[in-house]
Amino acid sequence: MQQDISSREDIHFIITEFYKKLISDSEMLPFFEEIVQQNHLEKHLEIITDFWQDILFQTNSYQNNVLQKHLDFNEKVRFKKVHFKKWLFYLQTTIDASFKVQVAQNMKDRANSIAMVMQVKFKLYD
Repeated sequence: MQQDISSREDIHFIITEFYKKLISDSEMLPFFEEIVQQNHLEKHLEIITDFWQDILFQTNSYQNNVLQKHLDFNEKVRFKKVHFKKWLFYLQTTIDASFKVQVAQNMKDRANSIAMVMQVKFKLYD
């Protein structure tokens, strides 16, 4: 039986595995290429882990505006609907490969909500 997400370490594991998939996808790589080239991936993974830890465990570690970060980045690399579909697919399959139960489901539900809001902001949601 798979366990539920119960710690920052679990979240970091998910995010690390998730990013391996994103970076190996040629359609998703442009969103992370600069981070990888500048050797900032591990720092980025820590920041993303903070974000999800705050959402799942009501901590207060993430200090940025996630929506604004993506709106700004959209000026460099344009988001398309397919990017959100892939992002959700990779995240959900990464979670499902190792975790089940309520917190894992909460993470998938929140990811869907985040993707929907961002698509609305980018005028991609129909």
